[in-house]
Amino acid sequence: MAAAWIVVLVPLVLGLAVAGPVPTSKPTTTGKGCDIGRFKSLSPQELASFKKARDALVSSFENWSCSSPVFPRNWDLRLLQVRERPVALEAELALSLKVLEAAADTDSALGVVLDQPLHTLHHILSQLRACIQAQPTAGPSPRGRLQHWLHRLQEAPKKESPGCLEASVTFNLFRLLIRDLICVANGDLCLRTSTHPEST
Repeated sequence: MAAAWIVVLVPLVLGLAVAGPVPTSKPTTTGKGCDIGRFKSLSPQELASFKKARDALVSSFENWSCSSPVFPRNWDLRLLQVRERPVALEAELALSLKVLEAAADTDSALGVVLDQPLHTLHHILSQLRACIQAQPTAGPSPRGRLQHWLHRLQEAPKKESPGCLEASVTFNLFRLLIRDLICVANGDLCLRTSTHPEST
């Protein structure tokens, strides 16, 4: 099972160059304290620190398997409405931070390598939440594809092993940073893709 997952996930990571409670507030990318647009690109130094962390995590993997994909196979924020994308990214970031912080706590060497990436992810999450909370009124509850994705991420820590979670978050890290984060940072300029079946 682990080998099959690596075959699927590693090409995605290489081709592209990280959950809390389900959020229900209506997202926005404008407002006081909201500066998510600054993350349209990360610095070479930041990306290098994430690559170093990813490589260290991969080298620490032993035997791991997942009963089902933590991130849905069709995970692509462009499939969502613009207002839904920050909510999905918030859940993706929150799960990634939870898993990576647990890895850092259990391995001091990993903790050193993960220190800067964790700091960066926390900063991104705080900026993202400022954008979501800047909306004065609550929006509609998540439904459809977004609801399914949020439920999947929320249930993953209850159903999957730490090894599965750590590997899934690690192989998803550069998709989060290079595709999902940039899509949210670009707002309406991140064009919506054609609708695909809501497969798992």
